[in-house]
Order: sequence, then C-alpha cells, then structure tokens
Amino acid sequence: MTVLVDVRDLRIETGGRAVVDGVSLTVRAGRVTALVGPSGSGKTTTGLALLGEYPPGARVTGTVRTLPNGVGYVPQHPAAVLHPARRVGALLRDVAARGGGGRRAVRERVHAALLRAQLPDPAQVLRRFPHQLSGGQQQRVVLAQALLFGAGVIVADEPTTGQDPHTKRGVVRELAALAQQGVAIVLLSHDLDVVRELADEVVVLRAGRVVDRGPADTVLGAPPAEAPPSLPSPPSPPSPSPQSPSSAQPFTAPPRPSGRPSERAAGPPRLEVRDLTAVHRTGRGALPVLHGVGVSVSAGECLALIGRSGSGKTTLGRCVAGLHAGYRGGVVLDGVPLPPGLRSRSRAQLASVQYVFQDAKAAFDEHRPVLGQIARTAVRLRGADRADALAQARRTVEALGLPAGSAGRRPGELSGGELQRAALARALLARPRVLVCDEITSGLDPAARGAVLDLLAGLRERDGLALVFITHDLAAADALGDRTAVMDAGRVVRQGPARPAAEPAPGR
Repeated sequence: MTVLVDVRDLRIETGGRAVVDGVSLTVRAGRVTALVGPSGSGKTTTGLALLGEYPPGARVTGTVRTLPNGVGYVPQHPAAVLHPARRVGALLRDVAARGGGGRRAVRERVHAALLRAQLPDPAQVLRRFPHQLSGGQQQRVVLAQALLFGAGVIVADEPTTGQDPHTKRGVVRELAALAQQGVAIVLLSHDLDVVRELADEVVVLRAGRVVDRGPADTVLGAPPAEAPPSLPSPPSPPSPSPQSPSSAQPFTAPPRPSGRPSERAAGPPRLEVRDLTAVHRTGRGALPVLHGVGVSVSAGECLALIGRSGSGKTTLGRCVAGLHAGYRGGVVLDGVPLPPGLRSRSRAQLASVQYVFQDAKAAFDEHRPVLGQIARTAVRLRGADRADALAQARRTVEALGLPAGSAGRRPGELSGGELQRAALARALLARPRVLVCDEITSGLDPAARGAVLDLLAGLRERDGLALVFITHDLAAADALGDRTAVMDAGRVVRQGPARPAAEPAPGR
C-alpha cells in the first residue's frame, strides 16, 4: 500500500528534555496506525509532528515526510481549533467552499459531513457557537471539518473520549469506513477496546520512546473479561506520592479497587436544582436546551449524570457553577439560592461550587506555568498565602499522579491527561462544597483514572464533598456514584440508586 507518512528517528527536545525520542513510523493508505501509552508518553507530540507542528522553542531532529494531499487533525481538545466568535455553520461552510460549487452544493457537503461525523441534527448544530455544544459535539464538528478538507491522512487524538456508547460506535464505524476508502488513520487513544477494533498496527510509547509495536492482538492481547471497576473504602488523606502513571505498566490494568463507597445517610441537600429551564441564544432566537430539570445531591454524596452527547448534561453543570446564566428556576446551595451568573456570586459562593472542564487545555492560560495557576485559586478564593498555596498545589497534583515538576511547565508542554489532572487540582484548592466534574476521566490512562477516582472518593468520605459527576464512563459512574440521573433531550428521564459495582451491566 502507498506510504503517506514516513517518520524516521524523530527526536523532539523541549526545556532540556526529550518528549519524543527516536520515534519511527510508517503510515500507509487505508490502514489504521494506533499510538498508545500512558499520559505524557509523547503520543500527541508525535501526532502533531505529522502536521509540522512542534512545541515552541523545540529542538527537532530526524525526518517527517508526508505526501501533498494533506494531513487532517481531530484534537483531543476541540475548542482549541473552533473559532469562539463564529457559528459552526460559518466555520464549516468556509471549509466546504474550498471544494467549489454554489451555495447549495456547499450546504449539502456540510450537511453530509455532519451526518458522517455522527451529528444527527445538523440544522441545530449549525446555528450554535462552539461554547453552546457539548465536548462530544465539538469533537464531532472537528471531525466533520477534517472530512470536508478531504485529507489523505487523519490524525485522531482521543476521538471517542467524551462520547456516549452509541455515538462512540458510530465514530468507530466512520473511521473504519474512511480507512476502507484509502484514508490513513493515525489513532491516538487510551481506549484499548477501540484500538483493538480499529488498528492494523499498534505502536506503544513510553517516555517518548517506542517500546513495542505490532498487530493489535499481539501487542494488546485479548480484551479482559468485562467487569466494572469498584473503589476501595476511601482512605484518609490521599498519599502524597502515588505511583506516577508514567511509570506504571501501560496496558496491564491496575487492580480494580474492591468495595464501593458506603451508602449515604439521608440528609438535607447540599445542592438543589429546582425546575431549571435553560436556553442558548442563536441567530434565530432562543434555543431551549433544558426543560424543568430537578436534581439534588447531599454532602458526601455523588450524583452521576449520564446520557447521550448533547442531552444537556454540560449545560446543567454550567448552570450550577454560574457559567450559564440564561436560565429560569433555582440553584440552591445549603438552602440559599445562588445568583445565576458568576459575576453576581460572592467569593465564598465561587469557592463553594467549582467546575472541572472537559476541555482542560482551554481552561488554562497558555503563557503561564500550570502550578502557579493552580495555586492562584487558593490565593484568590481563600486568601491563602502564596507560599502556602504553592505547597498545597504541589501536594494535590502529586496525589493525582502528576509530578510537581511536570506541573511547573506551561500548558502546551503537558499532555491532555496531565492537564485534566491539573484542572481537577485547581478546583480542589478552592476547597469546594460542591464539585462539578465534566468528563474528567475520559482522556486518562488506567493508572491516572484510578488515582483520580480514589482521590474523589476520599474527599467525599473525609470532607463531605458533594459531587456532580458528568460522564459517559458508566463503569466509573457505577463505582463512584450513589445515585444516577439519566438525561435525554434536556430532561431528566430517570433517577435512582447507582448500580452496585459488582452487578452486571444492563444493556443501556
């Protein structure tokens, strides 16, 4: 088959260390090459090198050769490539217009690309700005953009993270169909089930080096028997020095923690959402996205919020945190109604309700070290001394499996999984009473995922943290959650106790 990308002895050094060290790859037309490995192993840096993009100030040796029919890119953090002030329709029509033809032909190509990217209602998506879409929807818009470019190679960085199971299957089918049409796919992923299903070749990276390669069944072995994870009885303060995911075996799943959090005693709600109706403003008026939603969560309790991409989960979380003020109804904290918008909330109210974004990269200032940004939360919201805040920040990131030295770098020098843990650490430094987590485990390797879930479980037990856990990771929802609320089309359609971790998963 035709070689579309040839990488030889690629070495990328930044800040005096090699983030990619002697990587060689051959990417052929019609084949799927998967790069796998723990967070920070160099997958994204290698993928970006195929586009000719490198970290600022990087020293690069080796060769990267690509054919002129172009390389498309679907990033893990899609908001970074979507213009925030332009509607999705305008963005995609500009790309489609490169193919020529009149307005009708352009519209038809855009509509077809959105359907291929598993967005079943193109008309609604085209009217929205990127921030009015869920993370999963943003990712599929960027996939549609890559399809419109007609690239011969597509680098897909965690393309199934943040997707519900039905949509994930559709994205996998579309990537497989593209490969059958002769497009080369370079898949960067922690989702080993997706890798097993799609990949012709698997390349294992660790600390920037290739440590194994070959067919998926040889490198990864058979998939483990299905068993949802459980959590241990949460410890007292998390260990300040857990095993770093970068030193863990990347494809030996860590032992499933046994047990699950104790059942929560009934008590007064810490957080109540009362009859919440929310809208997005579009060029054609208000677009309803939530309809009469009512949920609650008590101190020390976890409410897992699940449902298909675009069902309203993220908008509900943003309303709770004051990030979306366009709603009617009430958000009540410990019996006191909260103002709808951030600017109307007091410093204490801001600290009490914290939100961890799915797109962690967009939540950090790209020009400042991450550790300082984490510490700044304690300084601004709790009045902590700067030196004490930095010490707290170091302890917290290390408890999440992120070395403090790594957190001392700028956001562009960290992987998506590392940034996700940094974003969680920043929220925790506010010492919130309610924490809204939006798909925070979707881009993590197994070791990092376990560290995050263990820490959250410990905070619930020890500090009474109330947790709203927005996720498509049903195993994590069952292991961490006390109750589950299922959303569909902006409504809560079912609420009840979370399924015990040992109970077989129903077909949902």
